[in-house]
Amino acid sequence: MTALLHVEKVGKQFGGFVALQDIDLEVQPGERLGLIGPNGSGKSTLVNCICGTLRNETGSVSFAGEGLDGLTAHQRTRRGLARSFQLPRPFASLTLAENLRIPILYAVNARSSRHLTGKAIEERCGELLGHVGLADKAQRLPRDLTQIEMRKLELARAMAAEPRLLIADESMAGLSHGEVDEIIALLIRLNGQGVTVIMIEHIMRAVMEFSQRLAVLVAGRKIADGPPQDVVRDPEVVRAYLGE
Repeated sequence: MTALLHVEKVGKQFGGFVALQDIDLEVQPGERLGLIGPNGSGKSTLVNCICGTLRNETGSVSFAGEGLDGLTAHQRTRRGLARSFQLPRPFASLTLAENLRIPILYAVNARSSRHLTGKAIEERCGELLGHVGLADKAQRLPRDLTQIEMRKLELARAMAAEPRLLIADESMAGLSHGEVDEIIALLIRLNGQGVTVIMIEHIMRAVMEFSQRLAVLVAGRKIADGPPQDVVRDPEVVRAYLGE
């Protein structure tokens, strides 16, 4: 099977600091990949290089067989690569529905021959908000939401771009046990609808429940990649991340 995402020998430096070194990573269509590592391990830097927020100095990134190097973040989004952020970043002055109109207009319509307009956009926004349990708050502002509702809105905004690959960056930080379960269920449901998902998370219970495969970064290097139960027993992973 041809990989949906192919990262080859990616390296990134900030001055003399090596943030990423020779990172190789493949993600297959429909896969659920967990990406873990201690703070400062390079996870966010890798995601930023994949999504186009940062430019890698070495190596290459390709998506669906097409090289992404040189493309901007919004150009990559239009090709079907989306992310949610650890700190939700909605448009504060727009309603929830209006927040979803933005990626529909500027990502979906920009790449698709089926241009949604008017009522079709309104219905799509309602559908997406329904998926995350926020349909009854479509005309509310983000400031009216609880923390978990903000996380759900962030995921809905990413899904509004109709991605083939979603990178969920610490979508569960600060949530209760039950709220974590809600986000896991939501991500698994999205994956069941055909969306490939990379989860970046520190909550190991969530990572183990969600992931079909686990990759581990430490100090800018990938030290493990494989079935979750095997990876968490790897001595190097135990020493570097999980603790002796």
